[in-house]
Amino acid sequence: MGAPRPAAFGILPSPMIIDGKLIAAKVRSEVAEAVRALGAVGIAPGLAVVRVGEDPASAIYVRGKRKDCEEVGIRSVEHHLPATTSQADLLALVAQLNADPTIHGILVQLPLPKHLDERTVLDAIDPRKDADGFHPFNVGALSIGIPGTPRPCTPAGVMRLLEEAKVDPKGKRALVVGRSNIVGKPMAAMLLEKHATVTIAHSRTQDLAAEVARADILVAAIGKAELVRGDWIREGAVVIDVGMNRLEDGRLVGDVEYAPAARRASAITPVPGGVGPMTRAMLLVNTIELARARAR
Repeated sequence: MGAPRPAAFGILPSPMIIDGKLIAAKVRSEVAEAVRALGAVGIAPGLAVVRVGEDPASAIYVRGKRKDCEEVGIRSVEHHLPATTSQADLLALVAQLNADPTIHGILVQLPLPKHLDERTVLDAIDPRKDADGFHPFNVGALSIGIPGTPRPCTPAGVMRLLEEAKVDPKGKRALVVGRSNIVGKPMAAMLLEKHATVTIAHSRTQDLAAEVARADILVAAIGKAELVRGDWIREGAVVIDVGMNRLEDGRLVGDVEYAPAARRASAITPVPGGVGPMTRAMLLVNTIELARARAR
């Protein structure tokens, strides 16, 4: 994570690049230390990942998560089921994992095949083993400020990036672009928890450019390539780009037009290498916290 250079001869300073890879490595180191401490008292944290079907992106994500677990010493168990798996069989596996004392965290990789009801499956996970933080109990706990419950990994990763970049949301105008249950809504709740004044923009927001121009902190998570124009960014704003979009020429870009945004921002995340590594790292954090809670 580089520090911004001072302005010279009227040229704007370069932004701080918030390096998600570097910060995620720091988080993994912290988790590895926590795993060793739990091992000293006879607790071996375990994460179960359930994957249904042959979605290529899901296979890549799961391999990455297993690699992360191996690096930090968390026991990772993958249950790979055929695409034809019935709802009843999938729910039976979830119930089995809920009852398994060696499993502290459960993650069902999304998307599921269309004949399966994602909401029903996620609701069936014991909230005390909800590694993704998607169970309605944990969503509600976040909403009303109950501490000690797992938080959705991507927004939690964003908050850690802001912390590492020494960005205090208190009193700042924060704009979240996107209102998904996975990122947008919990992101707004976490920023509000840190005393930011929060606005959520979405596909029906009438003047997105004006909303962006008012934001001290911008979190873009709408899933549309370079939707947020760089020249909309407020001078000195902090830009966190959650988006990951592949263009026809094969390039990966975020939801924010990076180069012109970087000329105006005081700090910005790259794509790739910004929020993505943090999402995986925070899954490890959730697993450790769930293991600690079960031990208590």
